[in-house]
Amino acid sequence: MKKILILFAKDWDQLALQAQQYSGQYQFFYEGFDLFRFPENAKLMGFNALRYISKLERKYRAIGLDGVVSNHEQFGALIAAVLAQRLGLPGNDPLAIIACQHKYYGRLVQQKIAPEAVPRFSYIPYPFNPQSPLEIPYPFFIKPIKATYSVLAKQIDNQEALVQHLKFNLLEEFLIRKLVKPFADLMPLFTPMQANPNGLLAEEIMRGEQMNIDGYCLAGKVFFLGVIDEIMYPETQAFMRFEYPSRLSHAVQDRAKAIAKKVLEGLNYHHGFFNIEFIYEPETDRLKIIEINPRMASQLSNLYERVDGCRPYAMLFALAVGDEPEHIEGQGQFKSAASFIFRRFHRPASQSVPSQRDLADALAPYPDANMMLYYKKGASLDREIKWLGSYRYAVLNLGGLSRSDLFDHFQNICKKLYQDDAICRQHK
Repeated sequence: MKKILILFAKDWDQLALQAQQYSGQYQFFYEGFDLFRFPENAKLMGFNALRYISKLERKYRAIGLDGVVSNHEQFGALIAAVLAQRLGLPGNDPLAIIACQHKYYGRLVQQKIAPEAVPRFSYIPYPFNPQSPLEIPYPFFIKPIKATYSVLAKQIDNQEALVQHLKFNLLEEFLIRKLVKPFADLMPLFTPMQANPNGLLAEEIMRGEQMNIDGYCLAGKVFFLGVIDEIMYPETQAFMRFEYPSRLSHAVQDRAKAIAKKVLEGLNYHHGFFNIEFIYEPETDRLKIIEINPRMASQLSNLYERVDGCRPYAMLFALAVGDEPEHIEGQGQFKSAASFIFRRFHRPASQSVPSQRDLADALAPYPDANMMLYYKKGASLDREIKWLGSYRYAVLNLGGLSRSDLFDHFQNICKKLYQDDAICRQHK
């Protein structure tokens, strides 16, 4: 059996490993911790990426690994690339990972490769000096150079709003810097880029229909899994659901794929999964890149399995050990699939958390359904609302024999778990 190390395994990774049988093909090893669950996340306080990589290198050189993978955006993807390089295993160029994850550096590179697909942008240092001139006019959209889950991403209308947005208490600033430090420590080893990853990216506001393109690269050749629509809660920047297959025209999808291919090749992104978000502006017929994520979108991968019958995790593990993935062009059990996100945009006065029995009863009629709960309380809840502008408390993935069948399934589950919750009525 080939040996694969999985770094910072996510809940969707664990679900895939439970649901599919790889015991006769791979032996898995696990390292890392959960950034979002106490007490595991306390390890962040003393975490040093360079020491961690050296420790893993010593341990797994002795064991004799065949591959290393991670779908973890914050730490895992870059650490996996560095470790694979040190151990002589199949993997991506760490510089390509950095060029995707450092949002300002990424924009500079994208602008050289595909300027037509890049919005106007500017770097904003942190701490921010209100006296410093900005290279981009208000209003603009702002997001951290290095972050995940749209943390602190927001439209900024004026300087007062920007100053207020960047006010953090001592604990918040400490946590932000701790989350960025592993990337900041590794970045100088692979690029002379000087833009501090604690800074922010400001870019022109883009409005339109968002899509998500998934695929992988092998020996520099680009392969696509498909295109998923990203539907937002009305008048917000918060994801409401991811829906497959996309309802955008094939002409728009093909143009987005062509841009993605050109950019990936220009980045020397030669090995591993990718996930690229675009926005399409129907009024101007323009496509713009939102961001490039150098890893599998683990929450979305099983949508392709439901509709197309492919097995993205089998592809991921094949890539990890240097094999060519089996790219099935078949048909799945369903015609439509989606990942539904349950959110609140204010602090709930109280929370009714479904029990395991409640979940089992609600999901029983739909054997394919997967539901993850992310309930928080106290300071963690307050921080999520402040940093994300909303509170994501559950995600439901499932399929349907048609799009209307899919939404019928969703409504039935939603009403059983949350009764007359407004969330159930917003998805349509």
